[in-house]
Amino acid sequence: MSTAGTAPAPPTLLETAPVPRVLPGAVATTAPVRTAPPPAPVAPRGFTAGTGRPVDLHRHPAADGPAESRMLLLHGLGNSATVWDDFLAHRPAGYDLWTADLPWRGTGDGGWHRDPDATRWLAEALEGVPGGAGTVVAHSFSALQTLALLDRELEAGRDPFGRYGIDALVLVAPFYRRRAEEFDWDAMTRYPAEFERIMEEGIRVHSGGRLDPEIQLSMARRVCDRIGPYGWLRFVDSYLRTPWLRAGRIDIPTVVVCGALDIAVDPAEGRNLAADLPDAHVRVLTDCGHFLMTERAEEFSAVVGDFITSLSSRARSQRPGDRAPGDPAP
Repeated sequence: MSTAGTAPAPPTLLETAPVPRVLPGAVATTAPVRTAPPPAPVAPRGFTAGTGRPVDLHRHPAADGPAESRMLLLHGLGNSATVWDDFLAHRPAGYDLWTADLPWRGTGDGGWHRDPDATRWLAEALEGVPGGAGTVVAHSFSALQTLALLDRELEAGRDPFGRYGIDALVLVAPFYRRRAEEFDWDAMTRYPAEFERIMEEGIRVHSGGRLDPEIQLSMARRVCDRIGPYGWLRFVDSYLRTPWLRAGRIDIPTVVVCGALDIAVDPAEGRNLAADLPDAHVRVLTDCGHFLMTERAEEFSAVVGDFITSLSSRARSQRPGDRAPGDPAP
């Protein structure tokens, strides 16, 4: 990690990897989001210098012309918007898709974790999508932040769904525990040792297994250095708060999608979350892990597409005289 007064290290493979390809029809755009105050000229000792804006949005217009529906894709800790590239290649039809590069990306602003509340960055991304975020697809750490933001807004008596234009949720590999007693000491001491392994898996999956194992490990360690102990503590703090999450109030349509071989989080946590949300169901994909939207892009896209179709059918059934044949009555 670079410190105050020290020149930043030359770019590594990790730092150049997030710009690998532009999908056909994708238009990278910086959305009109509110920007954070400019960083101090000298970074505090122990914090890496930030690269780029804290929140960048990229629009991927619908291939078949203008679309009324939108979808916002939010990456996890240490990843970037490019983690959705394979899903974009198999995207559901008729949607304007937006991807967000968030401060906790692998090459993001190293000072984001100074603020104990990471949800403000998420709110910035949501507010940056013109017309509302639509269906929010949030992976891992961003799923934690999405639930925390919605819970906080509801606790304050506000309507976050109307405020941010959220119609539905797709929570991918979410962390969630019902009771504080489930966080025993053995579980918590295991996470620091496994964190590097999780980052290495993400790099392996994103690269298609084409990297030399030593390079892969070096890149994973660089990600861990970039996130640092403060960023890791932000994850742990968010995870530890899930037993107090009032999931029963988050009453919009939701699908929770997990990988059966996830080494980061037990799929049982996703099942419990889906059971605690008022309007949710769970899908567990076999033979894939924490980065299932890359490992099983077509299958993941089919799950999202089925979910969207079910929402359309539900909307039709709620309009008398406008139901499709075979749709259930309201």
